[in-house]
Amino acid sequence: MKKPSPNDQDPTTPRETSTAPHAGASSAASGTAADTDTAGTAAVPTQPHQSRHIWSVARRCVVSIIVFILLMAGLIGLSRITTIAWTGEPTDQSISTMSNDTSVAYEAGGETLPAKGTYEVETISDYIDLVRPGTGEVQHAHILVRMPAGVSASGSTADAKLADGATAPSSALPAKLPAAVYMHGAGYGTAENSFGDVATDLASAGFVTLTVDKPVWSTNDVTRDYPGSAHAYDQCIKYLRNLSYVDSGKVGIYATSEGAWIAPYVIREDGDIAFQVLLSPLVFNPLNALAFFVSQDFSIVGANPGYKNMVQRVFSADLAFLGLDNVNFQAMLPESYSVPTFVAYGSKDVMTPQVEGAATILSMAHDAGNWDVTIRNYPIGNHVLRIGDEAETGTVLVDHYEDDFVDWAVGQTRGLKQTTPAVAGATIRQAVAVPQNLHPRRAATVYGIAIHVLQILLLLVLLVCVIIAAVKHVIKKHRKEGSALGYSRYFKRLLLLSFICTFGSLLFFFSQLGQVVLRVVKLIWGAAPVAPGAIWWGWYAVQVVCCMVVFVWACVFAAGLEVLDAHGLLRAPWKPRRPAAPEAVGEVPFAATTFGRFTAVVCMLEILLILLVLAFWGLFIYW
Repeated sequence: MKKPSPNDQDPTTPRETSTAPHAGASSAASGTAADTDTAGTAAVPTQPHQSRHIWSVARRCVVSIIVFILLMAGLIGLSRITTIAWTGEPTDQSISTMSNDTSVAYEAGGETLPAKGTYEVETISDYIDLVRPGTGEVQHAHILVRMPAGVSASGSTADAKLADGATAPSSALPAKLPAAVYMHGAGYGTAENSFGDVATDLASAGFVTLTVDKPVWSTNDVTRDYPGSAHAYDQCIKYLRNLSYVDSGKVGIYATSEGAWIAPYVIREDGDIAFQVLLSPLVFNPLNALAFFVSQDFSIVGANPGYKNMVQRVFSADLAFLGLDNVNFQAMLPESYSVPTFVAYGSKDVMTPQVEGAATILSMAHDAGNWDVTIRNYPIGNHVLRIGDEAETGTVLVDHYEDDFVDWAVGQTRGLKQTTPAVAGATIRQAVAVPQNLHPRRAATVYGIAIHVLQILLLLVLLVCVIIAAVKHVIKKHRKEGSALGYSRYFKRLLLLSFICTFGSLLFFFSQLGQVVLRVVKLIWGAAPVAPGAIWWGWYAVQVVCCMVVFVWACVFAAGLEVLDAHGLLRAPWKPRRPAAPEAVGEVPFAATTFGRFTAVVCMLEILLILLVLAFWGLFIYW
């Protein structure tokens, strides 16, 4: 057996490079020799050795600070570019009502008028084919027609049956009855589960009412065909007019929330609508109304202004470019309020722009020559004038609303003069202004979509890389081979720290945003707002974390510059490449394996994209 020579060296032990002249050449030779043993046989692959610090601590800190300043400047600039000039002014608007009493009365000459509960109510079930103009789609919709009991059997209103204990009106019902069609708000309401109470209320006062399955065809919540829906509801109006006991000239509509966007088109298409009852009408175009609703609710729950600025970014997106044309639907037609109108609000409604809405309704009605507008605001009523959680079924309507709108409709259809104030009930309030200056920004929309999609895709790629690296690590550890990625310990720690901090800041940001959304949902459902707490200071906490992330990322960037400098790669394009530092010879920049370098690049790009996403949402605006 051969005795080891003093010149022999364990191939797994890093060689010490020479610092003598021509060290680059001798080191390269040594690097070649390290791959074989003295007998010329292949040696076990080695891990890249750890070089000593090429830069001083002071130099490293200075470069990191410079990179940090440059990165922060760029990210702050991107946040500023995506900011929308929208102040939400004026705030805390209000309209004082003329009376707290919401009741509606008329000059009846001593006559006792029918009221809610005067007659027994019977219901007829039927079906109607609702045709969607343009596409020809047909929805076989269920309808429920309610009327005073006894009328449908004989066709005569004289056979209407009084309800038990009801006071008989001074005069009999007219030969033909007034009628109303009920129009749905958002969602997928049916004839059975919608308007049952208010449709029965009106029928019990001598009307014929019709509820119908909401006309949706093949559309969904974001692709609703509002003009098509107006045509469908007008089919229902024609259905009522064809009944022998209905006065064709006294058919009105009852619309709630989203239905108030469709009502103007019904009025324009039909041309002979007698009256309309509007419950929490949104009035303005969907884009403005929705932007207001979210912004106001963020203000009410006490969210940080940073979150409210996010609303501006969302609703300034070019949504038509994404195929969401409905947000720009023109809901304010000249005919919108040209017929006698009853408007009902709830003081706990956090979705409707009540002050500006009421002012706009009055202005448009007067422009159309209609001065017959009655507005009522009910204390503790929510968006659908219910008491309690809006998400629950069976909640009751606010006190007196059912009596008030029925009394109003009875007087209107009899041509009587109203003696009660036009605007009454609780003071009408509005927290912020309706944003009227929203404009689509195509470039910002494309940029925002691009960075979000790329960030998600790269995150998936990085996840795959991590899984592959874990498998390779187990295999190499079993074979007692080197690392799967081959990072230097210093670079690996910085890269891992920067990714954890960056991804953690993204999760922290969305968790804080989730708290704001949860508060808004509870507010919509009827919960009282509580102290802001985390949804106020959480924004500043995320900003601090973002600042720390950028500094860590600057350190990673500086570490990369240090490695490039050590290998003679950090130079101006017009200067010749200088030799690598002796202690860097034999060391692979960043990672010893191609897979390791690829994973590092993916990780760094993911970190950059996360920072761009945070900048897009305004997290780098500090003043």
